Amino acid sequence: MVDVKASANPLFLREDELRRGIELLFYAYRDFTAEPDAMLARYRFGRAHHRVIYFVGRNPGLTVSDLLKTLRVTKQSLGRVLGELVRQGFVERRTGAEDRRQRRLQLTEKGAELERRLSENQRARIARAYREAGAEAVAGYQKVLLGIVNEEDRRRLLAGT
Repeated sequence: MVDVKASANPLFLREDELRRGIELLFYAYRDFTAEPDAMLARYRFGRAHHRVIYFVGRNPGLTVSDLLKTLRVTKQSLGRVLGELVRQGFVERRTGAEDRRQRRLQLTEKGAELERRLSENQRARIARAYREAGAEAVAGYQKVLLGIVNEEDRRRLLAGT
């Protein structure tokens, strides 16, 4: 792992440092998604399927409307991906108890197992990086990521909803 303290430039807003941050995000994302991408390919699924599986798994009972807000995709795009996941038995739609127009989503056992396998390597990568970096660095990392997130989602994430 790169010793960030040794290579950190006190002039962190310079062009080279900003570009280094962008580059590190690209490399991290590539490696973070490589193993799940290979697993998804076996089902002929892509990253959109992964995002749906992840967020439905994290938020059982999530409405289609809330998932659209979270993913910021078109209704048509989500409909295609969600339709595949429902047809193949990874996600189920249930009618809302209070509002019958709502479609609440949850993973089936098959979907929960796939989510666990997809996230296993990612959790291990994050845990390793967190251990190596330490609590102070983790807090800084999360603060930086929150700073990149748009204002509306940042407020929601900070509120814990």
